[in-house]
Amino acid sequence: MLDGVLLDPSEAAALDVHGRTDAAVLVPLFLDDAGAPSVVLTRRRDDLRRHPGEISFPGGRQDPEDADLCATALREADEEIGLDPNGVELIGALQPTPTIATNYAVYPFVGLIEPGSDWRPQEAEVAAVLEVRLADLRAGYGRRRLMRRGVPFRTDTYVVGDDLVWGATARMLADLFERLDRAAGTL
Repeated sequence: MLDGVLLDPSEAAALDVHGRTDAAVLVPLFLDDAGAPSVVLTRRRDDLRRHPGEISFPGGRQDPEDADLCATALREADEEIGLDPNGVELIGALQPTPTIATNYAVYPFVGLIEPGSDWRPQEAEVAAVLEVRLADLRAGYGRRRLMRRGVPFRTDTYVVGDDLVWGATARMLADLFERLDRAAGTL
């Protein structure tokens, strides 16, 4: 599905991205029961200080004991949603993405997982684990006017049901969709 269009994980981790704090996320992909390519996202709790209620990939800042940024992504996915790192087949990476409000340099790693996982959301941080078909995300794409800290801005978004994906996660999804289109030969 993504042969030859993803970045090599170690090369992606070496890219320099604006941001004071390095972080990593896992982009867990799987085929649902109907064979549709799908992705796992999280809805963050509304009472969090940073990114409250936002939809994101499982991930977080790099800890000193993490061997590398890929290890960070796998550790965070395990902590946040109970995804066993041994059940992830790392297949590549996406372009690292800076966050604007929190000044993170986020490195996204793409992994294949088996469907039917029994998610265990971390109660302190994750309100819900979402399994979303990529086609539904694409269908919900649009540029929308949002307000952040009283400032209006236009940005790329993806809407599925009541869930709005924007910011760094939306930029990562756009990168993923561009690479999927390239793999399918539609670009």
